[in-house]
Amino acid sequence: VQLQASGGGLVQAGNSLRLSCAASGLTSRSNTWAWFRQAPGKEREFVAASFRGTNIYYADAVKGRFAISRDNAKNTVNLQMNSLKPEDTAVYYCAASRSIILSSVKRHQAYDYWGQGTLVTVSS
Repeated sequence: VQLQASGGGLVQAGNSLRLSCAASGLTSRSNTWAWFRQAPGKEREFVAASFRGTNIYYADAVKGRFAISRDNAKNTVNLQMNSLKPEDTAVYYCAASRSIILSSVKRHQAYDYWGQGTLVTVSS
């Protein structure tokens, strides 16, 4: 299984970016997909997850601004990020799991597969 994240870049505060994560070797619609991020000097934190194609969860810090979506036909998951803030600056990682349970969906340790990360920098 390989995950390939893309779409990061430098944007001004208030603008938008769309991240994408393409998967190979992971085709089941019941998989859980998620995005995490890690700012310099900080721990990796949960951003958003699509749990087995049924429920969607967001971190409070991004709720109402970010949207996770999945395209099962293309085997990709996207993260639309609107109204970006300087505090959103981080390396963003996509992650996936075939067997994660709901209580662990926000824990990065519970995911089996990871993309390489894509840097998002938001200037003020």
